[in-house]
Amino acid sequence: MLTTVIISVLSLVGLIALIFMKPSVLIKGKSFNIYWLAPLAGAILLLLFGQLTLPEVWGGLTRDSGMNPIKILLLLISMTVISIYLDNAGFFSYIACKVLNFAKASQTALFFCLYMIVSILTIFTSNDIIVLTFTPFICYFSRSAKIDPLPYLICEFVAANTWSMVFIIGNPTNIYLASNAGIDFFEYLSKMFLPTVFAGACSLFVMWLIFRKKLSLPISAAASEPKLENKFHVFTALIHLVVCIVLMSVSLYLDIQMWLISLGACVSLILFSLGYSLARRKRPRILKASLIRAPWDVIPFIISMFVIVLAFEKTGITAKLASFLSGMHPVYSFGTASFLSANVINNIPMSVLFSSVCAGVPAASMNAALYASVIGSNIGAFLTPIGAIAGIMWMSVLKLQRVKLSYIEFIRYGAMISIPTIYAALSGLLLTL
Repeated sequence: MLTTVIISVLSLVGLIALIFMKPSVLIKGKSFNIYWLAPLAGAILLLLFGQLTLPEVWGGLTRDSGMNPIKILLLLISMTVISIYLDNAGFFSYIACKVLNFAKASQTALFFCLYMIVSILTIFTSNDIIVLTFTPFICYFSRSAKIDPLPYLICEFVAANTWSMVFIIGNPTNIYLASNAGIDFFEYLSKMFLPTVFAGACSLFVMWLIFRKKLSLPISAAASEPKLENKFHVFTALIHLVVCIVLMSVSLYLDIQMWLISLGACVSLILFSLGYSLARRKRPRILKASLIRAPWDVIPFIISMFVIVLAFEKTGITAKLASFLSGMHPVYSFGTASFLSANVINNIPMSVLFSSVCAGVPAASMNAALYASVIGSNIGAFLTPIGAIAGIMWMSVLKLQRVKLSYIEFIRYGAMISIPTIYAALSGLLLTL
């Protein structure tokens, strides 16, 4: 156990150091994320020191369950490609311009409109892609209007990582935790709707209190006429997304796993795009750009972190954690523990860990522990940049856009917003159980 703990701690320290110091490098003018190198080194060391064997790792990665790391990677990549495709086709910028024109000269109106549209789009697409899509737009508009972009940047990040809780498909962490516990789409929604509403209302109110003075200043930028140039690509991607969401919502009744539905939708979209480009004798530039933008670096990161979590299970650390947390109120103990753990090992590996931890608690407390862990995995994403992969990528985008937001400032804003929000959500959960 001691060897596993030492290697894991060193890996996590290395991960945090890379994220804070140099999460990416430039090679021939292109940026490549390298934050995953530390957990990868830790996973290799665990194998070399005999804490795990290759057959044990392969067995864990491919275990026959509602969701395993391979399935979650396929689901994450496929859903992300569909969302990126919509972005590259101009759908999100079109929506953003519509919102801007509606807000006109009021920063307060723009702030609330942005929160609303980001929340709605996140529910039906991907929190990560919404964050990365709206960030450059916010930076560009703020420079033109000569206003502070920070209220809107914080707003989009918080909204995306709050409303991702409401549907089981809103975040890979939701899918992993709920699927492994045998919870279907509608059962999940019945328990998570009220906590999400509580969290959304709380986070919005806190952000308004923090930024109300800045939002009282007028906007000087002129409205622009939004145009949707790639209508076929937008329509095709939206059809695939809607069908995918509908099928995923009834996947339990169809006896089809959600990762297969999302993968099928992604492959179908790729084939439609290729066929359309071939028929028009044009290069599939939107498809190519979408595949290039997909977060391929999450593959070594998630697999490496899973290996570390697997070592926790083998050495009994997971069982000890389950025993400790079960001795307290499961909603608050698991909610707080998952919230904090997401900011040490990231929310996706945290979900893998807490899925095993929840399985070790008494049956009467299992649902409370599970849903509380789901809440922690989502709200924990905006406490520190480590809480979610989106946070790591988001900080890199801000740096490229020359927006000054240090990691300390991120944590300061994150603590002010996420701490009341997590307990608002957990209070909502208590009312539904």
